Amino acid sequence: MAGAALAPLHLPRLIMIEYRISPLRPHAHLFEITLTIPQPAAAGQILALPVWIPGSYLVREFARNIVRIAASSAGASVALTKLDKQRWQAEPLPEGQGLTVVYEVYAYDLSVRGAYLDQYRGFFNGTSVFLAVAGQEDRPCRMRIDLPAELAHWRVAGGLPAADAAWQADNYDVLIDHPFELGEFREFWFEAGNRAHRFVIAGRHQLDEARLRSDVQRICDCQIGFWGDAPFADYHFLTFAVGDGYGGLEHRNSTALLCSRNDLPLPHETSRKQAYRQFLGLVSHEYFHTWLVKRIKPAEFVPYRLDGENYTRQLWLFEGVTSYYDDLLLLRCGLISVAEYLEVLSQTITGVQRNPGSAVQNLEEASLDAWVKYYRQDENSPNALVSYYTKGALVALCTDLLIRRHSGGVYSLDDVMRELWQRFGKTGVGVPVGEFEAIATRLAGVALDDFFARALRGTQPLPLRELLEEQGLQWQQRAAVSARDKGGWLDSPPPSRLELGCRWQPVAEGLKLTHVLSDSPAERAGLAAGDVIVAINGLRASAELLEGLLLADVAAACLALHLFRRDELLCLSAHPGATVADTIGLRLPGDDVPAIFRPV
Repeated sequence: MAGAALAPLHLPRLIMIEYRISPLRPHAHLFEITLTIPQPAAAGQILALPVWIPGSYLVREFARNIVRIAASSAGASVALTKLDKQRWQAEPLPEGQGLTVVYEVYAYDLSVRGAYLDQYRGFFNGTSVFLAVAGQEDRPCRMRIDLPAELAHWRVAGGLPAADAAWQADNYDVLIDHPFELGEFREFWFEAGNRAHRFVIAGRHQLDEARLRSDVQRICDCQIGFWGDAPFADYHFLTFAVGDGYGGLEHRNSTALLCSRNDLPLPHETSRKQAYRQFLGLVSHEYFHTWLVKRIKPAEFVPYRLDGENYTRQLWLFEGVTSYYDDLLLLRCGLISVAEYLEVLSQTITGVQRNPGSAVQNLEEASLDAWVKYYRQDENSPNALVSYYTKGALVALCTDLLIRRHSGGVYSLDDVMRELWQRFGKTGVGVPVGEFEAIATRLAGVALDDFFARALRGTQPLPLRELLEEQGLQWQQRAAVSARDKGGWLDSPPPSRLELGCRWQPVAEGLKLTHVLSDSPAERAGLAAGDVIVAINGLRASAELLEGLLLADVAAACLALHLFRRDELLCLSAHPGATVADTIGLRLPGDDVPAIFRPV
């Protein structure tokens, strides 16, 4: 089965651009890359490194990690002129003379977005390490990985086809859409939808391999069945297990995953722990992106521009709908129960309702502003923005239920997605703004204009309660039990308590405020993010003390707070208010499971 990843490509060899990458100085976290260009531009070849990586909407300035660069031709040095933050230009060369560029990249980004290297492991995305040859991005590429003698025991995992000790790509866009894992790692293979799948896990970990293989195989089989076919010959999960981490980034036939080692299923565990359910949700999310985002793309992303921001108002669709299906498909393939799914859904609804920014920013604005807001969050972000992931998922849920309601159960959101796949994913044509809405409206058989105007371009609450109760679900809206209460059904709702309207984290000195919510008692008291509360009512500040005081009588509550703002000691009085009923619980009484939640 492993041979499926090594099928050769028959590409023209004479005009192939070649990249050689070597972990030459792992202790210094430096990759050395040699770029060979057989036919450089006559006017002087321009080279450029992307400023962002598709799937993560932030300008990351990867070129800042190039620490040394030089060029040569026919044994002689060639002058390079830096044009701007990401581009270099070589001096013109005689016709027929090739150009070689050698450069070093500092790689110490322990994430799924960049490049990493030490004496134990290497990892890279092409956007971080491979310079584009301007004007020749459509030419085929060959990539070789040269391991020094002391790292000869390292193995290599990646999704590019390999031949003749090299990996080959049809063009630069294909080259940079395949991350690589280097080092010592564990792997296993399985088949799903008649396609070979490889699961790689690097980093120290313990693992019930049989259980993980079985569960991931069910996810992949379910999703290939959902879409009807698989747009790849093989697929690769590249996972790095660390002490504390979480994240994923999609690629055309692979995904890079970061997880905490305790998220993985351990051999002695008999039940499915919450952390493992969350990891399976991540796997499901990134795999779903193989169709939605990697092939069904916003029109604004066809093609990607890698020299700056690519703006779209549709991230709510591509990330939000994916976020809706990641857990729903875990339910449909039998990996979580209806009760578990409803708990996750309750928490998603609760998170959106608690966020003051949900009443400030709409989903199209959130999509457009991802570059400067969602990926650059600060202490005021909860007051100013809405997540196109979580609220987008709730819009997808509402759309699904509206289509099912008005079509009498004949159609659903599944049909919208499959039509997008046939018309846009398979053809490579980008999805224009409004097309999702048009398809949903046609399948529903009634105008959904008002709903989409409110859901996407307004900030009004979504009709979740009405639509879910139509499905026979019970809706519970209650006060939070504590700051750790993220939502979910409670048989006995908590007694009345108070709240300050701020978020904190314990530190050695007391409680450090991370966020102060708009129009809250904390804001009215003059508290600010960054304040460190050291004493409350004359006692050393702690989470237990504060939560205990917030259970006091509403009329008598007044907190004397001693705090440090920077290095200044302040004394403020805060009057907590009654807790808002912003915590949602969902329950399905009886055994009659609605079609939308039924396993397939």
